[in-house]
Amino acid sequence: MEQLLTANVANNLYWFGRYLERVESTLIEVVYHFDRIIDIDKNSGKEFYKKLGIEIDYENAKDFLNVAVFGNHSSNLYQLISYAKENAIICRSNLDTEAFGSVIELADLLKHSSHSSFSIDCRFIDYVLSLISEIWGELTRRQKRNTSDYFLRLGKLVEKVDFHVRVQKDKELSLVIMDEIDKIVIKLAPNSEFKPHDQTDSYEVIINSINAKIKKIIVEEQ
Repeated sequence: MEQLLTANVANNLYWFGRYLERVESTLIEVVYHFDRIIDIDKNSGKEFYKKLGIEIDYENAKDFLNVAVFGNHSSNLYQLISYAKENAIICRSNLDTEAFGSVIELADLLKHSSHSSFSIDCRFIDYVLSLISEIWGELTRRQKRNTSDYFLRLGKLVEKVDFHVRVQKDKELSLVIMDEIDKIVIKLAPNSEFKPHDQTDSYEVIINSINAKIKKIIVEEQ
């Protein structure tokens, strides 16, 4: 981990990991709720986005896909991947070349689709998810881990926990992920003293604790 990073680059690597994970996690949930809208509960998609603090409206399952990906809301997936692209450009020299190219390809795909009469279906979403899987694979194939890899990993894991909190997923899995976050934190800041997470901690305490750790590492250790 001899690689030295500026605070700006570390911050952008971290947020790149978060935004990419947010797009992937959201798409997986969108497909799940798409099926529920068809077979079980027409309002399933609305209930999911309500947990994210977003009010959406749609006429049917197909319309739900379009609203989820390109709707006028803060979890618009085209907007989120655009943020990830901006982060990637800033820390380009610290990213795998093929991974960077795949990010640009994915952002361009969503940009083109958002400006056309393109009709989104589950095959399109599956293709987007496959591109994201390729990006993660390209980012993690190095045998030797650099400091940049840890900030990417932190972003991915923190977003996983944050997403689990918002959509009220299993807390036990979140605690397992947080253990991994703490291990990375110790690698990046071995001289800092951080309180480990506890089973009795509320989600609010957990997220505030994680955010404090990340801020300390990026601002004070870089």
